[in-house]
Parts: sequence; C-alpha cells; structure tokens
Amino acid sequence: MSAEDLEKYETEMELNLYREYRDVVGIFKYVVETDRRFYLCNQVDVKARAEVGDVFFEVTMTDAWVWDMYRPARFAKNVKVLTFKDVNVEELSPAEIEPPKA
Repeated sequence: MSAEDLEKYETEMELNLYREYRDVVGIFKYVVETDRRFYLCNQVDVKARAEVGDVFFEVTMTDAWVWDMYRPARFAKNVKVLTFKDVNVEELSPAEIEPPKA
C-alpha cells in the first residue's frame, strides 16, 4: 500500500466517522472531551480524586458514542475514563444538536 493509498483510506475513514457523528448527535445530551477522546453521551459524572498528592479525574458515562475511527464499535453502554488532564463537559442544546446543512 502506497502512502497515497493510505492517506486516501484515512481521509475516507474520517469522512465516514463525521457522517456517523452527524447521524447520531441528536440522540445524545452531553459532549465530553478528554485529552485522548471525544464522546457523546446521555449521562456523565465527573469526580476529582486525590491519591498520594496527585489529583485525577474519574469520568463515568452511560450510553456513549466514541469519536475514534479505528474502533470497530463506537457505541458503549458504560464508559469509565481516568485522567490526570483536563475534562470538558458540555450539555448540548437543541440548536447545537442540529448539524450544519450541506
């Protein structure tokens, strides 16, 4: 496989992922961003935890969709993320859920 073929394949995968996102965003209530992933979910709970002087976040999500083009299944019933980095949680309003018209 040439570098050009690989780039074309990855571009097509990203486009398919965006299309899937556009199709499913309307069924979710929250957007959650961590340092490694982007999620859509219907319930989210973030707890700050301290252990031996370090603080980390425990993020628990229910009914989630994961933005990751290499995952064979992007829907997950329950997700738990532990991270030492920032976590951003936003509640989607109906206007934000409506994707831009093509």
